Amino acid sequence: MSADWPLWEVFVRARRGISHVHAGSVHAPDPEIALQNARDLFTRRSEGVSLWVVRSSDITASSGDDRAALFDPAEDKTFRHPNDFELPDAVSHM
Repeated sequence: MSADWPLWEVFVRARRGISHVHAGSVHAPDPEIALQNARDLFTRRSEGVSLWVVRSSDITASSGDDRAALFDPAEDKTFRHPNDFELPDAVSHM
């Protein structure tokens, strides 16, 4: 029965202030069950503070062949990178 259910990608945020990270996939008939399955499978030890589930078929991804067209133009825009900024000690999660 679960083989007929759609595949959902699971993203977990470990704590406030950081990004969600892909944790894996679950099969479920709807988003609510997918969220419950993700909670049971990926946050058994209270590892997360937030979960996202996204139907795999709704994700559009770039191909490795598109790397040059998508990412090379950004190499000459170093002003977009925060490498030259000092973070205050109070900012511990970055």
